[in-house]
Amino acid sequence: MVESFKQIAIGSDHAGFATKEYIRMNLGKSGYTFHDFGTFSEASMDYPDSAHPLAKAVESNEYKYGILICGSGNGVAIVANKYTGIRAAICWNEEITSLARLHNDANIIVLPARFISNEEAAKFVRLFLSTEFEGGRHQRRVDKISEIL
Repeated sequence: MVESFKQIAIGSDHAGFATKEYIRMNLGKSGYTFHDFGTFSEASMDYPDSAHPLAKAVESNEYKYGILICGSGNGVAIVANKYTGIRAAICWNEEITSLARLHNDANIIVLPARFISNEEAAKFVRLFLSTEFEGGRHQRRVDKISEIL
């Protein structure tokens, strides 16, 4: 089961700060620990400042999985997906979250804080962390992501 990886990288911008804190508190009760890449308040900040270091840490295998949160999810996903081996997926419902892991072997879940509740965010993170990649034909497709055409 994927959940054996209990040390998770987490980061957000100011719009995702409250959701990030909720996830840390909620999942912390289940034994997860987090390395927090910021931000540390709701004061306005630039989302790449937390997304870049988190993506680098997952890219280098310091952390197997990451959680990034911003208002729409788009900004932090764009930054994270610049890194080789990063597959950051914006997740806003259960089916999308499951498919991100099952078919895409996503290693960073991206949450759009302005479009989902804190409770939904925590539920999607739990689902993400407990869903295993199917492999098979999907592995062939994931392998093609880094190809330069």
